[in-house]
Amino acid sequence: MIALRQDLPDNVIGIVASGEVSANDYETVLAPAIESSLKKHRRLRILYQLGPTFTGFTVGAMWDDMKVGLGHLGAWDKIAVVTDVTWIAGATRAFGFTIPCPVKVLSNSELTQAERWIQAD
Repeated sequence: MIALRQDLPDNVIGIVASGEVSANDYETVLAPAIESSLKKHRRLRILYQLGPTFTGFTVGAMWDDMKVGLGHLGAWDKIAVVTDVTWIAGATRAFGFTIPCPVKVLSNSELTQAERWIQAD
């Protein structure tokens, strides 16, 4: 499941993933949040935490993740991925260069550092 954080600045979308993330999570939570924020801001920052209880993505969720990312490629200002899942951290580091904004990968123990970085100018 995906939950939105409400404690970050308006131009930062904070996402916390727990359990299994499904396509429905992207379609009913994340995509509407992005669309709403893009009505107010030209560029957005994403703080995506895959917390300690995160167990994985459904195939549909992985497809929707790709669609959301590519569909708004020019809208990203900064992206922080916070995870202890080795393959997600590795894939983000390996393919982060394809995203035209700074991308940082941190562990769950570095969440505070990620929050500071995503909010800094």
